[in-house]
Amino acid sequence: MTSKDITVGIVKAVAILLVSCLALFFLYKITTVIIYCLVAIVISLLLNPLVNFLKRKFKFKNTLAVITAIVVAFIIISGFILLFVPLILAQSENLSLLDVSSLERNYHLLLENITIFLDSYNINTKQLIESSKLSSFTTFEFIPNFLNSFLNTIGNFSVGFASVLFITFFILKENHSFYSKFKKLLPENQKEKILNSIHDINRLLSSYFLGLLLQLTIIMILYIIIFFIFGVENAIIIALLCAIFNIVPYVGPLIASIVASLLIMTSGIGTGADFASETLPTAIYVLIGMSLVQVIDNNFTSPLIFSKSTNSHPLEIFLVILITGILFGIVGMIIAVPFYTSLKVIGKEFFPDNKFIKVLTKNL
Repeated sequence: MTSKDITVGIVKAVAILLVSCLALFFLYKITTVIIYCLVAIVISLLLNPLVNFLKRKFKFKNTLAVITAIVVAFIIISGFILLFVPLILAQSENLSLLDVSSLERNYHLLLENITIFLDSYNINTKQLIESSKLSSFTTFEFIPNFLNSFLNTIGNFSVGFASVLFITFFILKENHSFYSKFKKLLPENQKEKILNSIHDINRLLSSYFLGLLLQLTIIMILYIIIFFIFGVENAIIIALLCAIFNIVPYVGPLIASIVASLLIMTSGIGTGADFASETLPTAIYVLIGMSLVQVIDNNFTSPLIFSKSTNSHPLEIFLVILITGILFGIVGMIIAVPFYTSLKVIGKEFFPDNKFIKVLTKNL
């Protein structure tokens, strides 16, 4: 090997590294667009059975079937959102959110009730609050910042919602056209493997998302039963909200428990119920009930549903969610199972003789 060959090799390596870095930087800059596309793909997977049903059963044209499916999904989502209006109005009335001074008084009243209760058990809450960042919330200067952030979030959500809706429409409408064009771009020697992978991924992910909806429905029903038993106001709405949090594995149920407790305690202020003898015990009983629901879900519902829908062992799914959560946070936990399932399908199709992949994909 001559010095010229070495120089050319170094230049090529640097060029490849530079192009790779630029590609990664570009992907990083368009992360939002990628997320919109991924969300649109998930929604299209969920709506595609409805589109096919409308075309097959009612003889709808493709475009009309797609529009009808999207409208139905929009109506369902809007209905869920409207369900939260009574809850928001009730909490607004209890806490007088439009009156900052009243909100501050109610906040301090709640804090004082908790402090008195914990002090009776020799727990020094004042020291805990002062030594933590919680003390910064005793002043309400954060409210303008919060409102600005909230309005900005609403604006971003509106843009994101319109973008996802637009992308979803064309994915559903032009899926056969996209598929045909995509097939033409594939190398002939790998075409069959790639198409088989796409078919299996589509089948498994559709099954997974339907299983996820079933899981959330079961959790919501169990939450509703618990909330009704302990007389929680707006039980159905709070149960729906808490069930939605379960989309995030393991962390979601914890957030749901905190939200439910706060809603119960703030509602108690509005009714004038005694905090120590009524409000707090109710919150504790509800937390115990929600914990039991999570025990049922973690040990029976989730393993049964997801092992059937993704053909993976429950321990396998747990480890994947745990690892992706450590590496990529909450977003990683949400996409862990679909992404891992896709990798398994690709591995089985392209590396069928690999011993490690054989063990992982024996049930696929």
